[in-house]
Amino acid sequence: MINPFVPQALICREIELEQVCTLLRQDSDFVVVGVPGIGRRTLIRSAARQEKSRCLEIDLLRCRNAGQFLRFLADGIMAAFSEPEEIAQIQQWSLNQPLSVDLTLETEARLVWPKTSGKEWPLFEGLLALPQHLAECLDCQVVTVFHNFPHLRSWDRQGKWESYLRQEIQRQSRVSYALVATVAEPWMLASRLPVIALTPLSDRDLQPWIISTMATAGLKFDPESEALELFLSYAQGHMKDAITLAQRLWQHCHAIASPTPDRIQAHQVHSTMLGLAQDMAVTFEALLLLLPPTQARVLESLALDPTDSPQANAYIKKHQLSRGGGLQGALTSLEQKGLIYGPQFGYRIALPLLDFWLRQRLR
Repeated sequence: MINPFVPQALICREIELEQVCTLLRQDSDFVVVGVPGIGRRTLIRSAARQEKSRCLEIDLLRCRNAGQFLRFLADGIMAAFSEPEEIAQIQQWSLNQPLSVDLTLETEARLVWPKTSGKEWPLFEGLLALPQHLAECLDCQVVTVFHNFPHLRSWDRQGKWESYLRQEIQRQSRVSYALVATVAEPWMLASRLPVIALTPLSDRDLQPWIISTMATAGLKFDPESEALELFLSYAQGHMKDAITLAQRLWQHCHAIASPTPDRIQAHQVHSTMLGLAQDMAVTFEALLLLLPPTQARVLESLALDPTDSPQANAYIKKHQLSRGGGLQGALTSLEQKGLIYGPQFGYRIALPLLDFWLRQRLR
């Protein structure tokens, strides 16, 4: 069953979609940047679907060692090439590799190899070359998506795996590499990888989607209560949080009355947001505890007292922030973590639910 609150098409990302489609047609590699939940994965998947490219995804945040990385890479390849003739190609290729295709599983074929610690490197070279081999044999285009690319360094201490990945990104012709990150790293810019930046949607862009979505669910925003304006101010152009708020708002309206009211009031939007913030309280508390004290203080200051000039002397003095490099380092780190936007968006907090929760907690 289709979830009516999950958009079936990209919302106002036509320019970015055409950019990615063009890069895929050119077998180019690229970087997609933006905060979590802004639509980076959806953009790449939509472009791959439109261009009929095979899409395999590896989330490096989930990989805590080389073995897990290899497992995710192998499973991603088999998921992208699952037809019988494609599996036959992989079997033929595996005859000269230290791995094989296991066809005994009831659900799907799987690439397997002996559990030999310290022997991962030949497997890595082979698996990374396999999509290129399949693209040539099957005359197709492949996009390999690495989410949270910097997390590779948490276990690749010497940078050996990252260096080889960078080399393959430059060398392979039938495989486009899409690196998903919060901000573009200097080496990505130095390598002249095209960067597609996803920024928050404007209220004007988001408004038609939320109106039509709620109408599909039998609800309208009461024009006299400013409910729509309040919803948009809470969502802040962040697609994932907008979807979460819309779905919970629908549930809230169904729970409070029978029959369900057909007009959404401002107080219902606010109480729904309060409920979401309460649900996330434990997660957000843990997040604050994990942040260095300097970063936590900056984050709280920006929530309580938004400003596009946190480096101003008056602001530093008012919130007792560290001066100079300490403050700039905290701002940069928070931006890299996807918790705040940079100067182009006035250093505002990037996750609307977190922003709302912090303001409620601090007031």
